[in-house]
Amino acid sequence: MAYEESRQKAVVLTCTLSPSPAESSTALMGQQFVQELASHDVPATEIRVVDHDVRPGVMADMGDGDEWPAIRSQVIDASILVLCTPTWAGHPSSVAQRVIERLDAELGKTQDDGRPSLFDKVALVGVVGNEDGAHAIVADVYQALNDFGMTIAAKGCTYWNGEAMHKTDYKDLSETPPATLSALKGAVANAVHLARALSISGYPAPPK
Repeated sequence: MAYEESRQKAVVLTCTLSPSPAESSTALMGQQFVQELASHDVPATEIRVVDHDVRPGVMADMGDGDEWPAIRSQVIDASILVLCTPTWAGHPSSVAQRVIERLDAELGKTQDDGRPSLFDKVALVGVVGNEDGAHAIVADVYQALNDFGMTIAAKGCTYWNGEAMHKTDYKDLSETPPATLSALKGAVANAVHLARALSISGYPAPPK
């Protein structure tokens, strides 16, 4: 089914533990999402969250120099959110968990028409790591983002797991593994399609 073109924007939240300008496998995957979104005429901004003073808490603005409100405004302005995280001890990074905790504030916020603030936004997830855990991480992040009102695109993730107990990182590979790249391309194509559809016919307001 063909939908009329509707201008979309995306934001990629890279949840590496490594501040800029350090090299990061998670940031590399985030940039790959940015490039693939651009191929669909969807401009995307990548934000390395650890570079910003995002305070702990579950409010939209924790005050005292909290930099989450500026990031939140870009999430609200976007139609597609990509969350990329490394795997640590089989779980998403602490930075990713903090993003999820801050997004929890959206449960109490609505758009001008009374619908939840994150309705009609599409979510994708990317995971890198040198150990198993990608499926569990994707499932956890999916559940949280869906609880907050976002829609998960079909096959809306990609991941790469290196060999257990070895030191090769995603950023050290000579090329991106075809399966990881194919999944990324498919996830982006599905997300863009879904975001355009939702921009034409969004979700109804929840029953009162």
